[in-house]
Amino acid sequence: MVLSRANKVGLIGLKFHSKFVEKTRVAVCPVRCLLLQSWQSTSHPANSAQANDLKNLDKIRNIGIMAHIDAGITITSAAITFSWHEHRVNLVDTPGHVDFTMEVERSLRVLDGAVAIFDASAGVEAQSLTVWRQADHYQVPRLCYLNKMDKPAASLHMCRESIKEKLHATPLVLQYPVGQGKEFTGLVDLVHMCKMIWSQQSRDYGSKYEVHTLNKDGDDSLWDPSFLARCELTDQLADLDNKLAEYVLEKESIENVPPPILEEAIRRVTINQTAVPVLMGSSYKNTGVQPLMNAVISYLPSPQERQLETVALYAPHLCAMAFKIVHDKQFGGILTFVRIYSGHLEKGQRLYNINAEQPEKVGRVMIAYADTFKEIPTVKAGNIVVLTGLKITSTGDTLVGSYSLANNVKRKLLDDKRDPQTAMLLGVKVPEPVFFCSVEAPSTSQQKALDAALIQLQREDPSLKVKVDQDTGQTVLSGMGELHLDIIRDRIQKEFKVEAELGPLQVAYRETSRMSCTHTLDVNKMISEMRQQVKLTLSIEPECNYRFSSLELAFSKDNLENLHAIRHHHMSALNRGVSSALTSGPILGFPVVDIKVALNWLEVGRGTSETIVAAAAAQCIHQLLQKAHCQLLEPIMEMEIVTDEEYTSRVLGDLSRRRGSVLQVAHRQDLRVITVECPLAELMGYSTALRTLTSGTATFTMELSDYRLMNLSDQAAAIEAITGFAPQ
Repeated sequence: MVLSRANKVGLIGLKFHSKFVEKTRVAVCPVRCLLLQSWQSTSHPANSAQANDLKNLDKIRNIGIMAHIDAGITITSAAITFSWHEHRVNLVDTPGHVDFTMEVERSLRVLDGAVAIFDASAGVEAQSLTVWRQADHYQVPRLCYLNKMDKPAASLHMCRESIKEKLHATPLVLQYPVGQGKEFTGLVDLVHMCKMIWSQQSRDYGSKYEVHTLNKDGDDSLWDPSFLARCELTDQLADLDNKLAEYVLEKESIENVPPPILEEAIRRVTINQTAVPVLMGSSYKNTGVQPLMNAVISYLPSPQERQLETVALYAPHLCAMAFKIVHDKQFGGILTFVRIYSGHLEKGQRLYNINAEQPEKVGRVMIAYADTFKEIPTVKAGNIVVLTGLKITSTGDTLVGSYSLANNVKRKLLDDKRDPQTAMLLGVKVPEPVFFCSVEAPSTSQQKALDAALIQLQREDPSLKVKVDQDTGQTVLSGMGELHLDIIRDRIQKEFKVEAELGPLQVAYRETSRMSCTHTLDVNKMISEMRQQVKLTLSIEPECNYRFSSLELAFSKDNLENLHAIRHHHMSALNRGVSSALTSGPILGFPVVDIKVALNWLEVGRGTSETIVAAAAAQCIHQLLQKAHCQLLEPIMEMEIVTDEEYTSRVLGDLSRRRGSVLQVAHRQDLRVITVECPLAELMGYSTALRTLTSGTATFTMELSDYRLMNLSDQAAAIEAITGFAPQ
């Protein structure tokens, strides 16, 4: 079997932003390169076969690639479309860096399947585990791909056990390696019992490989382990799939199950997420990539096999979700990446944005091929497309055919006594930012340009928060990490041509109270010759992992009549006031979390405005928090550090000085893997420090574990570091 020769164009980054920051372009694993090249080397999408792909849902795969950052991965999600064996594949490549977990969230939300890439010498690493959990949240069927099988330390057994223990998944090994380390040249396909050997000539770059049926007489060294592995695979599948179990019982043997029956069973357990197929290769040489793509077609679901409850409310009319926004001047400013779940979409079509409750009009409809786009007149359900012309749509918004359609669905939900929010597709979960810094324009003349840039960047990236500090007047950015905010600064400078400067990074603390407290506020004043009267009693109590959404009513025998008489618009005003007050705590002005707020009493005088009611609620909360002796919560990061044994004691000593708590020190071949929890405030510039300690040999990853109470001495140090003054 010979595939068309792959050239190396596009190895450095399948660009997602057309003028993306040069320093952020990361070498992409050649898996992605081959996917791009498969489009380049096949017929153009204008031909009839690919045109039919747009209509035939069975021939569409919406998949993502997710991995730990060192397994070969980008730092923003890239999207391309290509053909493979008469199927249309919409591929989204997700980031592996923890600072860009939001990119993973919004990509997984619109995928039907995913390929999880692991380093065959390391198994499941920290960020691999994180993205796997995200895929679990969205119930995305997956394949596993063990990359770098040509490394001396690559171990199929270790990876399989790692998948079992860390991911709590059932791995189905579909291949057996031919050769180890540098001698790795091919694979045995256990389903078809055939040997695939790739050309080792550099000019072929993995595009050519030979396939031979495995023969017991001619392949002594491979036949026995491969045959045993196939029997084990069949036995595993029979335990998971009833149809295969019935076949095995009928034949009374697991040794000669035909490949089509095995393939059907593998597909069923993959889509049902009771097991994950495991494939392998060396993507640096493109060894094993073609079978991986075949497995994507064979085992991952088509759009019609992944139905959402919300979509059924709109079908057969248009229902779509915007999952990524990109600023690109070449295509009219804004590009919106959209997954279409039902109906069809046309150039110039009018839409209705349910989240924003406003109409939109589509400009052009395009399909992305790496950093180029092909315009099409119309597209049907199951596809991922790029739209121009949308003015207000943000990441996670639900788009439908018309206002009347959206209104009819909401009325139907109300008639059925169901939550009207069901009318919207489930949006993405926006993580809490852990770093913040000030941002300033170089001159007042560029302030408007900076403000416009920040508005656009927030549309693109919901994990970026922007606010104006009421005391200093400074604009403050909050983000997921040092790299995240560094890239935001570079994009402002290079894409929006504003030479903005960021202030020093600071940790985003939280504030809370461990006391229950009650307070009554009585407001009675004349404003513009109108008497404004509000009397209210609020109470707070600690509640771990609680995020305020609305007031609870603290009923008692003394206030039943009072609370039952509260008007809806007054309750809304109270909620607005409380929400506003909880955004700024009494210690350092950080958000207040982990407390419940309850309403015990409310009296509102005739003619009192809702603004006064909201302001009274906010003032009451501020006074409550002053009485409740609030404390700071600091972000705690879980880190995984991989270092040579000779540097282990040095690294552990440094972590101890950083208030780190070591959870585990494990072995990985000749390396040590240190798992530790450490306050984020102690990790500023840790990458440089670790390089110095280990002569540049160690690596680390980290992710937010949780927020924890600080002791009084650490809290005092944090307050002094931020304000410049020691607390009294």
